[in-house]
Amino acid sequence: MSRSGADLALLLLGGFRSLVDDATEELARRGYDDVRPVHDFAMRAIAAGADNASELGRRLSVSKQAAAKTIAVLQERGYVARDADPHDARRKRLRVTELGFDVLRQGEEIFDELRDRWKERIGAVELGKLEAHLVALVGATPVRFDTPGWLSRDLG
Repeated sequence: MSRSGADLALLLLGGFRSLVDDATEELARRGYDDVRPVHDFAMRAIAAGADNASELGRRLSVSKQAAAKTIAVLQERGYVARDADPHDARRKRLRVTELGFDVLRQGEEIFDELRDRWKERIGAVELGKLEAHLVALVGATPVRFDTPGWLSRDLG
């Protein structure tokens, strides 16, 4: 049976979605039922230096207002905090809290467990081949963790 290019794209998206959905469900079982994939992207961007709504918006390819809403949710839930800038008292800088870093660590652990489940289903050799083929096709670092908005970017 021959598949189309669109089928391939949907299979890859389905694999991503399956992993993310399973990880989100497991995070909820571990007590983090208020975490969504965009929160992970945002916390990673903040940890990498996006210390205000404008910068977070740029890194996530969303408006400053959307970034501010995400920040408000993360702050309300204790995953990020705003601290006074030591060089400019008028400015507040974002940082990921210990609770936020715990969520990120838990998420990484869960993805490792999900990878192990895939290995059990198709075997270590086949999973290794799949990963090697994907690296050959899309590169070793195909998507940055802080850019979920790449689908909405202006290509024109």
